[in-house]
Amino acid sequence: MARADISLQGLAWILGSSPRMTAQLDTGEDPTMFQNRAEALALALPAAIFAAAVFLVPVLILLSDGFRTPVGGGWSLSAYTEFFSSPLNQTVFLRTLRLGAIVTVVSAVIGYAAAFAIVSLEPSTKGKITGLVVLPLMISPVARTYAWIVILGRTGIVNQAFQAIGISDAPLRILFSETAIFIGLLQLFLPLMIISLISALENMPRDAIPAARVLGANWFQVFWKVVLPLTREGLVIGGTLVFTGSLTAYITPAILGGSKVLMLETLMYQQVSVSGNFVSASVIAFILIVMSFAANILLKRLATARNRRAPGRSASA
Repeated sequence: MARADISLQGLAWILGSSPRMTAQLDTGEDPTMFQNRAEALALALPAAIFAAAVFLVPVLILLSDGFRTPVGGGWSLSAYTEFFSSPLNQTVFLRTLRLGAIVTVVSAVIGYAAAFAIVSLEPSTKGKITGLVVLPLMISPVARTYAWIVILGRTGIVNQAFQAIGISDAPLRILFSETAIFIGLLQLFLPLMIISLISALENMPRDAIPAARVLGANWFQVFWKVVLPLTREGLVIGGTLVFTGSLTAYITPAILGGSKVLMLETLMYQQVSVSGNFVSASVIAFILIVMSFAANILLKRLATARNRRAPGRSASA
């Protein structure tokens, strides 16, 4: 069956487009979807009202509690001073920041290797492998986290393998440690990094790497000076998703870390459910939000700064 070719003017006639849009098509101008900004704002208004009512206003009310004084209803930073003066809170804050950064860096390293391998596959095979990467995202985080208990427990597969090959005589304590939390968070958010980098690598010019190799660049130079600048947007998106997800994840740190290895999100849950301290929970929520935005801004700044340094080096050369 032959495919019917429909011109833009014919499509405009079928859809009953306005004379203005038809004139834009005749002159080669890009037709706008809306006649004025009011139409676009009117369509976006219901979503904006819903988001403000169910998300923005409750969050602002929660965050405002951390800046209020216990007596008098004034504004103060005493809650933040009290929070950071506690050695326990300092340890939990640094642990959360450290694990989030390590998970992000390791997921970027593994993600680039996996994304390169997937992009180089045949289209049919690439779709199947990408589906396998996305598959864990369709499984509940609770189920995936509990699976690590079976794997990392004292009688789990890892300890049995270590004892079988003679690495240890007794079971190692892997559960309820920072190592267990790191493994769980990495497995939880690594697919997001891989998907972001796959999209970035697919949009990269195909002849960029062969051209760099012909010009004498080794593989490290190819990655550092060619691939990384061209895929920085995917790295920023993936890094933001992984880092913010690692900061705000609750189920994985709660199950694999227990009550002894606390993260900010598990500490916030304890402050609300056990102590009933909503002011401290408000402080923690504000810290998590600031850390998430700061990570995104920092990654964008690093990508922009590297992009600005590249022309300078080429010009001086």
